[in-house]
Amino acid sequence: MARSSTKRHWESFWEGSQAIDDVYDNGGRVLRGIERGWQAARGGAQGGDLTGIRVLEVGAGSGRDSLDLVRRGARVWVVDYTPTALRLVGRQPGGERLGRVCGDAFRLPFADASFDIVFHQGLLEHFREPRGLLTENARVLRPGGILLVDVPQRWHYYAPMKRVLIAFDRWFAGWETDFTIGELRRELRSVGLVPVHEYGDWCVPNLFYRVLRKALLGRGVRLPLEPPLPLVGGLLEHVRQALAATPVVLYTGMNIGCVARKE
Repeated sequence: MARSSTKRHWESFWEGSQAIDDVYDNGGRVLRGIERGWQAARGGAQGGDLTGIRVLEVGAGSGRDSLDLVRRGARVWVVDYTPTALRLVGRQPGGERLGRVCGDAFRLPFADASFDIVFHQGLLEHFREPRGLLTENARVLRPGGILLVDVPQRWHYYAPMKRVLIAFDRWFAGWETDFTIGELRRELRSVGLVPVHEYGDWCVPNLFYRVLRKALLGRGVRLPLEPPLPLVGGLLEHVRQALAATPVVLYTGMNIGCVARKE
C-alpha cells in the first residue's frame, strides 16, 4: 500500500509539539532566503524594508518565520488545514497579528495576485503530485512577487534513513520525498516562475543529536537544544560558513531552497 501524508499525521505531530521551545527552528535560513530572493527579484535593489509587504505562508508549521516577518513590518497570513497548528501559532507572542486561515493549499481562499511573497518550508515534499500546489502558489502571487520553496535535499544521509522509516510506517509525517536542486528549479519553471536565488543548509545540530534528544525527552531527560561543545562547534561553524558560499551546500546540505519570481 502506498504511504501518504495525511491530516491525521499533522494533527498528531502538532498535538505533541505544544512546547514550541522544544521544536527546532530552521536557523533563519528561510528569512535569509526571502530577503535575498526579494532583493534579487528587484534587480539588486535594497530588499530589507518589508513594511506593508503582503506575505502568505502556506502550511503554518510553528509560525516562527511568519512572526519574524510581522515584526519586520510585513502583513502576513498563514494557511493550514490543521486547526491544531493554527491554534499553536496563535498562542505565540504576536500571533494575534497574523491572519490565520484554515484551508486547502491546493484551493487557496485568496484572489489572484493577492501577495507579494508566498513561501513554504517542509510542505512540497509531502505531495506525490506537487505541481498543483505550485500552480496555486503562483496564482495568488502578484507579478514581480516571489515564491520561496524549501525542501529536503536528496543526497543527504537523512534521505535513506527517512525511506526506511516510511517503509516500516514509522515516519512521523506518513510519507515524503526529496529533491535535487535541478528538480526544484524545473518544478518552479514548469508553472511559469523564474528562479532568482537558491541556497542550501546543513542540519545544525546534526540529525543524530536531534534524534537522541527527542528520544530522551520521551523518557523525561532534557538535553539542551545545542550540544555543549563550544570549541568543536565554533570550528564546524567556520567550515560551514566557508562552504555555504559555494555550490557544495546545494548537494550536501539537508535542506535546499529556491526563490522564483513571477513575471
